[in-house]
Formats: sequence, C-alpha cells, structure tokens
Amino acid sequence: MPYRLGVDVGGTFTDLLLIDEETGTTWRDKVPSTPHDPSVAVINGTKAICDQAGISPSDVGQFLHGTTVATNAVLEGKGAKTGLVVTEGYRQILQVARSLVPGGLAAWITWPKPEPLAALECTVEIEERLDANGGVVKPVNKDQARAALESLKGEGIEALTICTVNSYINGVHEREIGEIAKEVFPDIPISLSHEVLPEMQEYERALTSVANSLVRPIMAMYVSNLRNELRSLGMEGRINLLRSDGGLMGSEKSEGHPVNLLMSGPAGGVTGALWSARNAGLKNILTLDVGGTSTDVALIENGEPRLRRETSVGHLTVRASSLDVKTVGAGGGSIAHVPELTGALRVGPESAGAVPGPAAYGKGGELPTVTDAHVVLGNLPAALLGGSFKLDVEAATKAVQTIADALSVTIQEAAQGIIDIANENMFGALRLVSVQQGYDPRDFALMGFGGAGSLHSNAVGRLMGSYPVVVPVSPGVLCATGDATTQMRYEHARSFNRTVKQTDDAEVAKWLAEMRETVARELEEEGVARDQQTITFEAGVRYAGQGFEVDLPINLNDFEAGDGIAKLQAAFDEEHKRLFTFNLDVVHEVVNLRAIALGQGAEMPAIKLPKGDGDPGQAKVSDHTMWANGEKHAAAIYDRAKLEAGDKIPGPCIITEMDSTAVILPDHVGEVDAFGTILINPVA
Repeated sequence: MPYRLGVDVGGTFTDLLLIDEETGTTWRDKVPSTPHDPSVAVINGTKAICDQAGISPSDVGQFLHGTTVATNAVLEGKGAKTGLVVTEGYRQILQVARSLVPGGLAAWITWPKPEPLAALECTVEIEERLDANGGVVKPVNKDQARAALESLKGEGIEALTICTVNSYINGVHEREIGEIAKEVFPDIPISLSHEVLPEMQEYERALTSVANSLVRPIMAMYVSNLRNELRSLGMEGRINLLRSDGGLMGSEKSEGHPVNLLMSGPAGGVTGALWSARNAGLKNILTLDVGGTSTDVALIENGEPRLRRETSVGHLTVRASSLDVKTVGAGGGSIAHVPELTGALRVGPESAGAVPGPAAYGKGGELPTVTDAHVVLGNLPAALLGGSFKLDVEAATKAVQTIADALSVTIQEAAQGIIDIANENMFGALRLVSVQQGYDPRDFALMGFGGAGSLHSNAVGRLMGSYPVVVPVSPGVLCATGDATTQMRYEHARSFNRTVKQTDDAEVAKWLAEMRETVARELEEEGVARDQQTITFEAGVRYAGQGFEVDLPINLNDFEAGDGIAKLQAAFDEEHKRLFTFNLDVVHEVVNLRAIALGQGAEMPAIKLPKGDGDPGQAKVSDHTMWANGEKHAAAIYDRAKLEAGDKIPGPCIITEMDSTAVILPDHVGEVDAFGTILINPVA
C-alpha cells in the first residue's frame, strides 16, 4: 500500500492530496466542506480522489488528517459538561485562575473573566494530600471520595477530570480516585492530570486536563466514526491525526488526548509551507494561510517554525505544545457591512461559510464578502476549480453594490475598501508573530496559501516589506500537503525545579536518558522503528523567582560532556535579551525538561519544470481587465500548468490553477523557479 492521503478540513472547502510514495506522483482535489458533520466531506473527498487516481481506498497505507473539530467545540461552547475532582481546599482553583489579564490597563476594568470550563457545582473535593516530593501526607479517604463522586451524578456530567495537588510527581492518588470514578461513572471518559500534563503549576495542569475532558467525547465520537467509515471503504492502513505542534499521533491515542489537537487545522499549513520553502531554497518565511472563514499566520526561522508551550483558542489557553500560529477572522467568506451607528466599513469576523457562502458561489448567499469584492475587481476568473465551479458575477456585483450605496462611493472603491480592510487585518496578525516577537518582517519572505492566500499575498507582502512573495505549488491544498508529509511525534515532559547551583550536568544527563527511553518506546508502539526516530530535548529555564520560563533546545551530549549547564545559561541569557531587551544578575533555574521523538516524514519529491525562455506567452489564456490602486488596468490571465521554469510574469495579472488563483499587482513581477514556485518581487 504505497499511497499516503492527506486531508485538511476548512470552513468552506476540504482539501485532499494523494501521494504515490513509489513514483512521487500526486493527485489533488477540493470538495465542499460539510459543517454539520465534517466527516461527510472527508469520506466524499476520499472516494473522489481515489477514483481520480484509479485506485481503491484499500491501497492507501496512511491516512493523515488535520481537523478543527476540537477547535470549533471550544469556540462554539459545545464541549461536554465536565466534572472536576480536586484536593480538599482547592475547589475554587478554576475560579481563582491567574491574575494575568490580556490587553492594556483598561482591561482591568472592562475585561470579563471567562466562565470556568468546569462549573463550581460540578467540582468536588477529596480528602487526600501528597507533599512536594510526592510523598503521602494523607491517604485517599475512599469512602468520602465515593460519596463525593456520587454527588456529581445529579449534575449530568459527560466527562470527568481528576487533578490533585503534586500528582505530577506521583500519580498514585489520582489513579486510586480514578478506579472509584470508573465504578461510579462507567460510561464517561475520565482524564487524570498526571497523564495529560505531568508538570508543576496546579492551575495550568487543572485547566489543561479539564479542556481535555471538555472535547474528549466529541473528538472520540468523530474519530471513531471516521475510522469506521474509512474501514468500511476497505482502508486498512494507519489513520493518524495532526497535532497542534505539527507532528502526528495515532487516531486511537488522539481519542484520549484531544487537547493536543486544538490547533490541528492550522498546523497543517505550516508544515506544508516548510516543504515548499525547502524546495524554493528559503529558510525565513512568514506564512499567510487564508481560507474561507479565517486567516492563520506563523513565522519560520532558519527552516524551523516557532513552537509555543501553550495552545490558545479563543479565550482558552492551555499548557500543550503548538506551533505559534495567530488567527484572525478574515477570509474569503468574511462578510462586509456598514453599521448604522458608525457608518464605517467593517469586514468580518462573521463569515458566510460553506453554506450559503459568498454571493458569487450561487448557493443562496446575498451578503457581500471578500470573495465578491475580488470578483468585482477582476481578481478572479469566471470559474474556479479548473472551470468546474462557475462564479455568479451578477450576484457578486449586486452584493458589493449595497456597500457602495451605504458609503456613497463607486462599486470599485467599495470592493477595494473591503479587500484593503481584510489585508490590514492579516497585516496585524503577521505583526504579532514577527515585530512583537522581535523579528523584522523585511528579513522574511511571505508565503500565501489556502484557497485565498495567493489573492492577498502580494498586497500584504507590500504592506510588510516582505519579499519575495511566494506562491507555492498548489497553494489551495498546501495544508493537505503538510498533513501528508509531516512526521509522527511524541513528547514527554517532567518538572525539574532546580537552580543551576542545586544540580549538575550528570543529573540532567541521567534524567534526559530516562526520558529518551520513554519517548522512543512510545513512538515504537505507534509503528516507528527506533532506527527511524530522531530524538531531541528542550529545557524550560527562568531566572529564579520569575513567573514563567523560556523553552530552549538542549543537547544530551553537552551534559554528558560536562558543559551542558554552562551552554544552557548562555543560551537563555541571549534569548531573554532578544525577547525582553534586558538580563538579570540572578541565578538560573531549570523548571522542566522535555524529550521529543520524531518519526520520518514522507519524501514527496518536487517535480522540475521544463526550462523556458523567460516569456510566459505559452501560458497566456486571455487578455483581462483588473482594478488595482484605484485604477483600471489592462491585464492578462495565465494558466499555471503551462508555465515553464524561468518565466517572468509581469503584473498586473492573475494566474489560475485548479485549487487557487494568484494575483500579481502592478509594478511587480513573478518569476517561476525550477520546481514551479512563483517568486514575486517589485519591479526594480
């Protein structure tokens, strides 16, 4: 079974990429998403792309899937009603939370604290206690524990979390309470905090574990149903889901640890961008993933995406590794409107979604969207998806005219205003991952992808000063490419909590060696042989007394050689200075250690294009008219499939392909590299 199938579910379309691992041949497809049940589109797309390739689903050896089911459950408040079991005296742990408030000083007055994920009436205390070293101070009162759990029956909880003090060192009490809970609640999932997050800081551990319980029933149902449907098609290969950190995990394991999937969808775009950037010889990339509902942005430095030790979805921030992706409500389906109160144009975050979609899609949508604005300006051809999806130009014009009338401007000015605001929203998100993190965006290329990414990337790149603007091969399904080409991943963290004066290189080396064995064994159980594994390490470091740590890569060999701690201190000082512009004359503290095991990703070879003479004339489809910079321009439409390496494409123009459309603005030129990537730069 030499085929790998990557599937990414978006708000408007579900993207698929099928790879023949023996020949490197690929097939791509897009099908409309089915928001009521995302698995319907996944199954429909799987059948369609297998038919396109002339194979049976039974020929697919690996199915790799990025999903937003867990994300949407949190954003829409549709998670399971969750019960929480804590140590006596800690019942209000989620209500007290942290004192950190987002925003400026005014947030202290205006910011409403989010509702706790587990209500106070669904939280019970258990008589038990461990000391800071994991020793038993007070054993579990089993009779009291059973009575407390029985009292939760009347609350109708659908999932349960057990989080006791200091269990990250010793999980014995959580396991004991868990056994009782299984007898009281035999039919609901139970999450133990020392298994979900074996790290210090009670609140973060409790919140992350409750979030895991919150989405666990929904994800378990989705994953098990999808797996059964795929098996019924004859697919016997491995079924893996994309984690928030860009790695893969088995579908069975994902049912128990769905908190690691909260940013599964956006992670696929970043891993796909990595594959494309390597082929283009680029190491520093800002990614711009524009879908129908939202835009995800990230930063890749020296070929490595930035990782965070936190995952944020809406107001929820949990302690789970994720790629540092920021999301804004700006996409092709974002709805434009002019509120009567202000009379100022607004775009998003409301979206027309897949149903009814933009007016131009002809599915009953009447509200003006970003896509409709592109149609009015001539940025889109008459049909999408290789000509199979006809656009309703009249409906798009009628929708955007409502904005023009409300603002008393021409329809072209209204359309340009809609797109300009969407671009500014994307620009703001990109600043969060670049300028706010101490990076100059002018040192990075900008890669636009997703269904609408290449429509916006040239304009956003101009705002950022980020060149070249990169149009990757098949940008509309690049997220599915990321799903199909990424690696199996497993990580294991342990709290360490020692200053550098309280430990030495030998002790750290001993801990790292033990953790290496743990992650290697776990990945081996997922079918990845040890000789196909790569294991790396990280340490969370802070100045003693600081509230939060900075995660840094470390090398086991350095600690075995006796200079690991010295190198770690120097690396921390350098990173702290970059992030915060100062250092402190305070002893360093190693808060936690982490081991990460990675399997081998699929090798999808990039196909070289035939060499051209620099003239893209053979790819020209027709002359065209576009509006840009407030003026009407003579332009052209090009068929990307007919471009050759070395072709130079002058703007303004649009470049069409099955899954996406790219825009090159006036005073810019795109050059096709050896593998078909288009690099856009300003005309000198």
